[in-house]
Amino acid sequence: MKQNISESELEVMKVLWKIEKATSSQIVDLLKDKSDWKPKTIQTLITRLVSKDIVSVDKSNKKSYIYSPNISEEEYKNSASKSFLEKLYSGSINKMVLSFIKDKKLSKGEIEELKDMLRDE
Repeated sequence: MKQNISESELEVMKVLWKIEKATSSQIVDLLKDKSDWKPKTIQTLITRLVSKDIVSVDKSNKKSYIYSPNISEEEYKNSASKSFLEKLYSGSINKMVLSFIKDKKLSKGEIEELKDMLRDE
């Protein structure tokens, strides 16, 4: 993924990943209960995502454009995870896990679960 997605844009993407295709008014309707954003703000977020080529737009219906994601949620999560690891732990998952263990952010049960998962792989 070439472009970063802001936290606000991510909320729009979550809607699109859930319903696959939507008009801007459908996206606004689904986000109005979760945020205090004005419809114009949501439209701006959609426009940004289109300009980043993360969302495509079907303009064949002149009354309402249809928006759809160009990347899957899984692709985004993989890219964001790699970026996070690179920024904070020089790309090393080992350093990240050790950091979580040292800072006691993982319980003994979680550590055992992690060990079991590693054994199964």
